[in-house]
Parts: sequence; structure tokens; C-alpha cells
Amino acid sequence: MAAVSLRKSNARLPPEVNRVLYVRNLPFNISSEEMYDIFGKYGAIRQIRLGNAKDTRGTAFVVYEDIYDAKNAVDHLSGFNVANRYLIVLYYQPTKMSKKSDVKKKEEEITRLQEKYGLGSKTPSSSSSADA
Repeated sequence: MAAVSLRKSNARLPPEVNRVLYVRNLPFNISSEEMYDIFGKYGAIRQIRLGNAKDTRGTAFVVYEDIYDAKNAVDHLSGFNVANRYLIVLYYQPTKMSKKSDVKKKEEEITRLQEKYGLGSKTPSSSSSADA
């Protein structure tokens, strides 16, 4: 019933609101069943993906069936204490996630071009004085 009233009162949601949530600061030993118990209280869940690689441990993606359930979960679970860790629950924003990898790719491309053309990390003024 509360979700129905939320839908009527919040006809317009902010653009960052999304069905996919990105959760950080999870305990490394949390199980998927525990995740379903915590996040399932706020609505039907389509999928939960726990990070298990070295650099993704302690993170998860939670996908809700309904955008209003996801909003409700973010509102209630941000700062929620699980095993003495406070959860950080954010809306997944692919543009922000891809920018981090784009920066790494650009840095690698610059390094490759510098090596290809024999350029170091010197400033233009120091390289021109060395040529003279």
C-alpha cells in the first residue's frame, strides 16, 4: 500500500534513479541469501551479483523489478549496519563507471604513443634546450 502512494506522489523521479543499485562496503563473507534477506524487504529482486574478484570484493549489484522498490531500498539501506560495516547504496550510473576505465585506456594510449614517437614525460621547453 505504501508503494502505491509513493508512486502517485512521486510521479517524477530524479534522472539518476535506476532499478540497478551498486552496493559498496559489504562484508567479504556475506552470502547471496543474506543479500536477498536484506534487500528483498523492499521489493521483488531480479538479480544480485556479488563481487568475488580481488578488486570487486565487498561490492554488489542489486537489480530490482520495479524502480520504486529500488528507490525505497536506497532510502532505507544507505548507512545500514551489516556486520559492523555501514553499507553504501548508490544508483548504478554506467557513465560514471565507464569514465574510470576510459581514463585508464587514454593513459595507456598516451604512454604507447610516447614510446612509439620517442617522447618522454619531459616538458617541451626542456626537450628543445636538449636538442640545441
